[in-house]
Amino acid sequence: MMIDRRAALVGLVGVFGTNLFAPLARAVGYQPNPAINTGAPAVVFTPAQRALVAALSERVLPTTDTPGAIAAGVPEYIEHMLGDWAVNDDRATILDGLAAIDARSIADYGKPALKASAAQQDALLTLSMKGALPGAPAFFEPFRQLVITGYYTSEVGITQERHYLPVPGDYDGAYPYAKVKRIFSA
Repeated sequence: MMIDRRAALVGLVGVFGTNLFAPLARAVGYQPNPAINTGAPAVVFTPAQRALVAALSERVLPTTDTPGAIAAGVPEYIEHMLGDWAVNDDRATILDGLAAIDARSIADYGKPALKASAAQQDALLTLSMKGALPGAPAFFEPFRQLVITGYYTSEVGITQERHYLPVPGDYDGAYPYAKVKRIFSA
């Protein structure tokens, strides 16, 4: 008996869970497709939240010998994804996490997380990563994934952090193996 693609997707969703594969679950009809914003970019963050997202995203991917998350436009990407593509639960996870980080920063350091030092922000993100922040147990991983995806799909991430090789690229049927020194695979 042959399994069609839809049945295979249903099996994958069943094995790995609909939260991990929510887009697949929506594709096969287990979850309704949310309305996607087709108008002006949605505003999700307050100015303070926007600044905190920028600071925390820079802590996840800081500027080193290559540009960091802010230079790559990651904070704007996160707001766009949350405003125009995310479902309410996903948006709430990020907003609740930001609020929990800010509350913990005020409790521990006497100042909002935005005004905390880089080391203090790192400590707050570490607490979030370990699930030790009440109100934000599921914040860190979705936030980190948004930062990484935003960075590596940006022009900065593709052209300065990584080596961009356009596909299909040039064809050279007589490319000498001595220049390669490894096997190409497809």
